[in-house]
Amino acid sequence: MKISREIKVAILVLSGIALFIYLFSYLKGEDIFTDTQTYYTEFDYNALSMSSPVTIRGNKVGKVEDIRYDFDTGKTIVDFSVNPKLKFSKNSTIRLYETGLMGGNALAIIRANDNEMAQSGDFIASEVQPGLITTLKNNFSGISTDLDSAIRSADTLMTSLNAMVIDENEGGLKNTIAELNETLKSFKALSNSIQDVIKTNDDKIASVLDNFDKTSKDLSALSQEIKDAGLGETVANLNKTLLSAQEMLSAIDNNEGTIGKLLNDDSLYNNLEAASKEMELLLLDIKLHPARYRRILSKKEIPYQAPTEEEKN
Repeated sequence: MKISREIKVAILVLSGIALFIYLFSYLKGEDIFTDTQTYYTEFDYNALSMSSPVTIRGNKVGKVEDIRYDFDTGKTIVDFSVNPKLKFSKNSTIRLYETGLMGGNALAIIRANDNEMAQSGDFIASEVQPGLITTLKNNFSGISTDLDSAIRSADTLMTSLNAMVIDENEGGLKNTIAELNETLKSFKALSNSIQDVIKTNDDKIASVLDNFDKTSKDLSALSQEIKDAGLGETVANLNKTLLSAQEMLSAIDNNEGTIGKLLNDDSLYNNLEAASKEMELLLLDIKLHPARYRRILSKKEIPYQAPTEEEKN
């Protein structure tokens, strides 16, 4: 069967049109040979574009099919399609999130744990996950204010430091640095002098160190000799003696024993005072009447007469 030229041309034109439609759909992210299920959700604003990916756990399972504005509710209606193999609950959540700094936005299906499976054409609730760009955009005014304040503070600090550096008076930083330099030079000169002294008296210093070493050895030997001589035992005995003396003094203070009673009893003092008084009167009587005591060995007893107050005086 011979095909005419006109039929060939028609077939070629139709094939070109079909190929053009397929390539145009492919560039839009659509595959006309793939069966999909379509759902819809809504947001307060539009942050998506046609063919934005729909993912689940980071895996692409669909795309955005249509975006339109609802004049009655003021919402943005988003139609999206997913692979029919994917089964999820109609109580799941469609999350709008940022895919990266330059990657735009996408939709993620957050599954719900129930058995109410979604059917094509169902409405799925949505939420928005704040991303880095959104957070920076919301806080940019505060960040810029703080950054401006920090820059102004840094500028003030640099101005003050510059004024200190170029200050030429006595309290200026240059004079302070010059004085510090002079101090370091003096310290260096002193260090050199000390080094010269050490070099000059190196033998004497070595001799002093040797003597100190010998002295320390002698002290060590002396301490060992004291230890061997039983100094510890002597100190222990002395401690016991002191404890005994302390106990004896405590007993005396508590009127215990003869010494304690003698030292703390007032009767002995009173008796000694009375005896002393009697002795004083006896000596006075001997002085006033000596003849009376010359006849003390005689057989005639002479009675004692107390001296008068005039005789006492």
